[in-house]
Amino acid sequence: MTRTIIRTATALGILSAVVLGLQTIIRPLSAGATVTLPAPAVDATLPVAKGDAVAVFAGGCFWGIQAVFEHMKGVKSAVSGYAGGDKVSPSYEDVSSGATGHAESVRVVYDSSQVSYGQLLQVFFSVAHDPTQLNRQGPDVGTQYRSAIFYMTDAQKTTAEAYIDQLMKAKTFNRPIVTQVVALRSFYPAEAYHQDYALHHPNDLYIRINDAPKVENLKKQFPQLYREYRGESASQ
Repeated sequence: MTRTIIRTATALGILSAVVLGLQTIIRPLSAGATVTLPAPAVDATLPVAKGDAVAVFAGGCFWGIQAVFEHMKGVKSAVSGYAGGDKVSPSYEDVSSGATGHAESVRVVYDSSQVSYGQLLQVFFSVAHDPTQLNRQGPDVGTQYRSAIFYMTDAQKTTAEAYIDQLMKAKTFNRPIVTQVVALRSFYPAEAYHQDYALHHPNDLYIRINDAPKVENLKKQFPQLYREYRGESASQ
């Protein structure tokens, strides 16, 4: 597939850079690789919801974001797709052009009695992506790879904005957080071949370099939230 060829070629270039000792090209800044961020202070003050809830995140290639959330306890499903743009039912090619305004995103359905929205945010900022990269993530460049939180309720908006403010005041990152917090207008699932891509292609060079480390960091930093994931049959 065109996507795989392009991203594999990019990954090969990055791998060469690593051999030369330029590891920062892969992850110019990633607190997730070395430090666990504090839990959101506001999350604990919000009413505890019962039952399933939905959250939508964007932070670069959706392959890695999906893989991280699929390995979280309490997450029932994570679907790669497109959000934040104007075109109805966009294709990957549409979104990749950068003209539709969509971002590669992941729709997370989770059991709010097992994991909170704040915990999803903590993982999102700690290991899933680098929130200081503007309109890019690692080797992927363009507004379709921007960092964004698409909220569905006022409580989600309050929690997300308060957490970003908390991290900024604590100077957690050495560059400003550029994550957008915007209302979700619509979400369109991506093509079937994008779903569970990291699971089905663990030896893909792009996955090995960019996404597998995210899942490993989740396991190391949040062992209480980590679970093994082998597909839809995985236990919750």
